Amino acid sequence: MTNLQTLEKIEQQSFIDVVRERRSVRAYDPTVHISREEMTEILELATLAPSSSNLQPWRFLVIDTPELKEKLLPIAFNQQQVVEASAVIAVLGDVESYKKAEKIYGQAVEAGFMPEDTATSFIERTTGTYSSLPPETARQIVYTDGGLISMQLMLVARSKGYDTVPMGGYDKARFVEAFGIAERYVPVMLIAMGKAAKPGHPTTRLPIEDVVFFNEMPSE
Repeated sequence: MTNLQTLEKIEQQSFIDVVRERRSVRAYDPTVHISREEMTEILELATLAPSSSNLQPWRFLVIDTPELKEKLLPIAFNQQQVVEASAVIAVLGDVESYKKAEKIYGQAVEAGFMPEDTATSFIERTTGTYSSLPPETARQIVYTDGGLISMQLMLVARSKGYDTVPMGGYDKARFVEAFGIAERYVPVMLIAMGKAAKPGHPTTRLPIEDVVFFNEMPSE
């Protein structure tokens, strides 16, 4: 085995360990603080996730002050991880993300990834298509993209030694009102992040043959 193959094997195993070690943690050490600099780095890595037409509709509201975490607590049905974790990240989907198409495809041109005339065509087509979508379709797209980046965010956090738990159990209407979320932003989920005070419980998974089917779905 060459040195390159050895390095690739180590990197592959490191990723597998991150996937296997991720747990949904609900008890956090309240003394641990994730700096804004490190949080920004984690989020930046997470944004390498794929998205529909590369519109990157994810937006993050990072709630990391004690006062705002206390404000969020009753909205999240008094789940203690909200105040104990270093931060709670609200993952939001921007249904008007097409308005950044010119910037996104312009960056691709500047990076040499796309000819300028191709970018112009993409901008026109993307803006026209996404601006005319039915509201429910637009919401479904940002839910899908929001799910992709949420999982990537949790894996990046684990690779940095932090723990997370995704939270769908909160009053979305109250959250939107309390934190002044504009109508264009759809709440996808909350993710608490910090250092575990107690390890997350290991869980079991269905046998792979119960969930994977090759080429044909079962009749029932």
